[in-house]
Amino acid sequence: MTEYYRQYLAVAVFIGAALGMVGAMLGAGRLVRPHRPQPEKYITYEAGSDPVGGWGQSNVRYYIYALLFVIFDVEAAFVFPWAVHLEGLGFYGLIEMAIFIVVLAVALLYAWRKGVLRWA
Repeated sequence: MTEYYRQYLAVAVFIGAALGMVGAMLGAGRLVRPHRPQPEKYITYEAGSDPVGGWGQSNVRYYIYALLFVIFDVEAAFVFPWAVHLEGLGFYGLIEMAIFIVVLAVALLYAWRKGVLRWA
């Protein structure tokens, strides 16, 4: 067997081992877990209230919180690389990030003043 095919054989062995481990773990979980079917377990649950007419209803407030989380999570994704390369960016980079943070602070202040963050 040539060295070229031996490398493919090593990859195939690792893929086979990974698939075997996944199958073993799923099989072990199936053997160990309890199995007690009850009709209450299969009821649709939507945000603490029973669904009406088969469709789940949720409050818009949950989506607003999720959107605000995404906005401020993305902010962190922009701030960390900026902090790593701050010396290379110089004063211009500092001013740009200050503008970015001011815009986000204004958005947070707006959401706060509108009462979006109040859990009533």
